[in-house]
Amino acid sequence: MRKWLLLAAAISCEVTASLSLKGALDAPALYAIVVIGYAASFVLLALVLRAGLPLGVAYGIWGALGVALTALLSALLFAEPLTALMGLGMVLIIGGVLLVELGSQRAHDRAPRGQERAQPSGTGQVSA
Repeated sequence: MRKWLLLAAAISCEVTASLSLKGALDAPALYAIVVIGYAASFVLLALVLRAGLPLGVAYGIWGALGVALTALLSALLFAEPLTALMGLGMVLIIGGVLLVELGSQRAHDRAPRGQERAQPSGTGQVSA
């Protein structure tokens, strides 16, 4: 549960930073929020990985939801276009990320005990 809350916080920080970047064009003081938001987002994403969420899943969800939320909020806040085709694209992106998560869960469930997570060996190669 903790990793999902951290991921939600990372996404929120990233979206806030992206929206602030647009707003900073007219109000330069918002650049501080941009820097803080992006930095916080990456720190939180690192904590998500440390909590055990696989990189492909965490980054996929972070990116997909970040794109979708930024597009939706940009339409509301800045009157940017949001067409049905764009909406369909966002649905497909999110659907693809959900399939990646499902595949990750199935792979984890099928892995023999003790091999759920690959660990780096001393030789620079990844051992199972």
